[in-house]
Amino acid sequence: MSKEKILYLCTGNSCRSQMAEGWTRELKSEQFEAYSAGIEKHGLNDNAVRVMKEAGVDISQQESQTIDELPDLNFDYVVTVCDSAREACPVYPGGTKQIHAGFDDPPRLAKQADSKKEALDIYRRVRDEIRQFVKNLSDLSAN
Repeated sequence: MSKEKILYLCTGNSCRSQMAEGWTRELKSEQFEAYSAGIEKHGLNDNAVRVMKEAGVDISQQESQTIDELPDLNFDYVVTVCDSAREACPVYPGGTKQIHAGFDDPPRLAKQADSKKEALDIYRRVRDEIRQFVKNLSDLSAN
């Protein structure tokens, strides 16, 4: 059985899309071949790497990349994880299903945090929300 290809798309491919790729590799590797990219390339976010590691998922070797740097693949799903990526998302041909699953932007929210712990708690909350989304990915295939 061949795996379905899923692309997580975000603005900078530094945090949310990277976490989603990591969770998919960790929880759904038998079903999905996971990729992530951004409209721009901002590099991996250190706090995203940290909170994913706390949850037992190492994303430190994943690379931040733009859509144009992706291999030429026919994706089964393109999941936008932020509003700006949804607005800028290219049209994918054929049977690619485009899904929007917007998550809060941890780096933006963390700037308003009163402490490092409060900032990391924002990352942890979004990490856990993305994990739950990925856990439910089997429901996408059923549709």
